[in-house]
Amino acid sequence: MVKNAVDVVFGGLGYWMFGYGFSFGQDRGTNQFIAFGKFFLDSDEKEMGVVFATYIFQGTQLSPQHFNPSVKQQTVTMLCLALRQLSFATTATTIVSGAMAERCNFVAYCIFSFLNTVVFCLPAGWVWGQHGFLNKLRVVDIAGCAPVHLVGGASSLVAAAMLKPRHGRYDRGTEPPPMGSPTNALVGMFMLWWGWLGFNCGSTFGVSGHKWKYAARSAIVTINSSVGGGITALIFSYAVNSRKFSVIKLINGILASLVAITAGCALYHPWEAVVVGSVGSLLANVGMPLLDWLRVDDPVGAIAVHGLSSVWGMLAVGLFVERDSLLRLSRGGAGVFRGGGFYLLGVQALAVLTISAWSCLSTYIILWGINRVVPIRMSLEEEQIGADFVEHGIQYLQRPEQSAKPSTEIATISNGKFNTRAEPTANGPSEELVEAITNRQQQLPQPPRRDCERASSSTQTEDTPNGRLFLPRSIATGRQTWRRPVPRTAWSETDST
Repeated sequence: MVKNAVDVVFGGLGYWMFGYGFSFGQDRGTNQFIAFGKFFLDSDEKEMGVVFATYIFQGTQLSPQHFNPSVKQQTVTMLCLALRQLSFATTATTIVSGAMAERCNFVAYCIFSFLNTVVFCLPAGWVWGQHGFLNKLRVVDIAGCAPVHLVGGASSLVAAAMLKPRHGRYDRGTEPPPMGSPTNALVGMFMLWWGWLGFNCGSTFGVSGHKWKYAARSAIVTINSSVGGGITALIFSYAVNSRKFSVIKLINGILASLVAITAGCALYHPWEAVVVGSVGSLLANVGMPLLDWLRVDDPVGAIAVHGLSSVWGMLAVGLFVERDSLLRLSRGGAGVFRGGGFYLLGVQALAVLTISAWSCLSTYIILWGINRVVPIRMSLEEEQIGADFVEHGIQYLQRPEQSAKPSTEIATISNGKFNTRAEPTANGPSEELVEAITNRQQQLPQPPRRDCERASSSTQTEDTPNGRLFLPRSIATGRQTWRRPVPRTAWSETDST
């Protein structure tokens, strides 16, 4: 979650400084691949009233596929839509953070979050900018399927491959680890689910004229797509999980269906949305074990959910979309199944190929450059102890008997090597790991001295300057596992009652 906050902080700064200018600038030097101008975006007092009043009452749209902007409307676009594009830019980077989870150096990630704005802003200009070559070819992407989700998914693939798997992730096969908190995951899914309605409906940029009709259709289409994706995920889970309904497959199926519908959300018919969402859900749930088989460690499934589903979402426009006459969001084109031939499908496929190639190449260059200055991966010791403790100084308060649960098991060191198997070692507890945890605690401000509760029989204690450290039984007995949670320090006040 800290990385998500950093995406807004550093990504937002980068987009204000140069991102918007590279996407939608109109100064000298602008060509069909990159724009220049409007760097450090601003507006003077004379323009402000016109900017906001015109935006409120006319609801202008960024892309020339919707209107031919006047000078005043261009100013409206410059300021009012910059914030929306900024949110798109930071979203594309946030997608990548999930694929880099549990092993990425935080300082390196901050630098990446700032520079990764460039990876988004060029494809955004290609698709939505007046100068963009894909826009001139009449590509259709209403709400950011390619510039946001495809960019994020392709970048996630490169980032996960460069970081390599978490230590011990595949030592015992490709079976995914247990979910840390299914409840939190479901809450996050609901937040994204309903937020997607604003994401897609807002892409009509207003309710004046005929825009409210497209906004209403976007809402129904978005919901229907998620319905199809959810049902498909449940059926798939029941079939492959011994008649059990997997929570993670349901979550990823719904999110993948939302990604897939994004490109043509205001153009599909409701029944088409169910089909598009169902296929997107299936692709994501099939793709995740395939990536594990390839040893590409993606902790949250960002590559499958955003990458594979966005590819399908872009191509689906070239299959199902029919010409619209009110706002011409389809750019005068129609899909193969609507008698429009293969032109639109070809343009959509070209967009997928070019944006995927750009995202992979640019992300590799950025991470390679950062790694020359700051290691992009945490050290082995830091990864095993946990980023919460090492990088943010978070100490969780927990009762001693709770510290013996499997979720607190930590891989130990034996003869200078990390052991990740579950069998006990002959050397017993690891003094190196105990010392590493103790040293980390000494670097943090000392909490108030309190009386410690008596350690349970399932824990081993180690005196530290901050009090007594309760070690899980897994460390005390030499048992190892590949999981890497945050070390727990047990503190509790003496109960006078």
